Amino acid sequence: MKLPYAEPFKIKMVETIKRTLKEDRIKWIKDAQYNLFKLDSDKVFIDLLTDSGTGAMSDKQWAEVMTGDESYAGSRSFTYLKDTVKELLGFEYFLPTHQGRAAENVLFSAVVKEGDVVPGNSHFDTTKGHIEFRKAKAIDCTIDEAFDTTVQHPFKGNVDLVKLENVFKSNSKVNIPFTLITITNNTAGGQPVSLKNIKDVSNLCKKYDIPVFFDIARFAENAYFIKTREEEYKDFSIREIVKEMFLYCETATMSSKKDGLVNIGGFIGLKSEDLFRKASTFNIMFEGFITYGGMSGRDMAALAQGLQEATEFEYLKSRISQVAYLGNKLLEYGVPVQEPFGGHAIFVDAKRFLPNVPQSEYSAQTLGVELYIEGGVRGVEIGTLLADRDPETRENRYPNLELLRLAIPRRTYTQNHMDYIAASLKNVYDRREEITSGLEIEWESPIMRHFTVELKKK
Repeated sequence: MKLPYAEPFKIKMVETIKRTLKEDRIKWIKDAQYNLFKLDSDKVFIDLLTDSGTGAMSDKQWAEVMTGDESYAGSRSFTYLKDTVKELLGFEYFLPTHQGRAAENVLFSAVVKEGDVVPGNSHFDTTKGHIEFRKAKAIDCTIDEAFDTTVQHPFKGNVDLVKLENVFKSNSKVNIPFTLITITNNTAGGQPVSLKNIKDVSNLCKKYDIPVFFDIARFAENAYFIKTREEEYKDFSIREIVKEMFLYCETATMSSKKDGLVNIGGFIGLKSEDLFRKASTFNIMFEGFITYGGMSGRDMAALAQGLQEATEFEYLKSRISQVAYLGNKLLEYGVPVQEPFGGHAIFVDAKRFLPNVPQSEYSAQTLGVELYIEGGVRGVEIGTLLADRDPETRENRYPNLELLRLAIPRRTYTQNHMDYIAASLKNVYDRREEITSGLEIEWESPIMRHFTVELKKK
């Protein structure tokens, strides 16, 4: 018989997680004002809030932690990380930051000004927040197929070239600091961007003399999908694909807590010395000296090792196969999800799951609350709460996709955990007709409200 797939690692340490009672969870989520971010972690059985910084590090990464150089300036850990970034991604210049949104803050402080527009493929929450905080505008140019969860398209993260060129034609070049490609496209369901699309965007941007920036939190997962879904690259190694991807961007921001396989960290990769010098000033102001940028030496060393591990095919196959396993279990139960499955999470279509709860009552957040009550599983809303209000009208923005994201931490949970998650969601799905109302806001912050919002039941 054909041998079944098995993970290319074994477990050396375990952490106890606590089971809880349903009646307790009903009380706890009410006390948290129906905001999943406000739950204490010991009140969560399986935590799928995010895959950012929540994974397990390898024995080699822990070895790097023990030998990290904590020198304030010019540590060997910084040099190790800088050389690794240059080798894998091709960036001549490099600025470490303490996490991805810090990298955005530093870079956007250098290049984004009031009145600018930044086109891209479904900017994520912190990205859009940093753009709008500077009184600029993020314009979504994702292909239309991304917004129908039933459509089978191998690269739903792609940029629509017609939409992008319309932005270029309708705005002055001086107000378009860059085009942003997020790989993979988180907001659209962890969906990859093809190398052909990356090249096409690059060529169009060259025509209009507009630089291309990448958000590369999950670049290795994107490379895996290129290898497995883009025929031209099936015989390329992951690292060969990665090197080619990065030929087509000038600058990139990284949340290293994803494909860096670490618990904290980020960086900016740059090819321009001028932009590096400009951004360095903001890095020193906001993060720390340019050779540590808010990271300890041990964390930089662990990140350098993690980037190497994340670009290995067997690791990526294990990672993405686990996500697909959960997705297939949910499809077996009839649960509507974004298809095809993305790289880091399964995204449940709340509009189709809860047809009796209007989007204005935050149906994806309602679904997340119900899943937590059912099984102690914590996901996160990628929908109307996250979309926030229009900065000018202050009206809710209603995105095309109203999703509950189940983000799988790397090398952390087992197949039994995936079965438990699927069964919990199936139980909610079986009683979906009984869920006829959602939530309303009692208090919200003026920007990126979903982190701290206070809600009550309708």
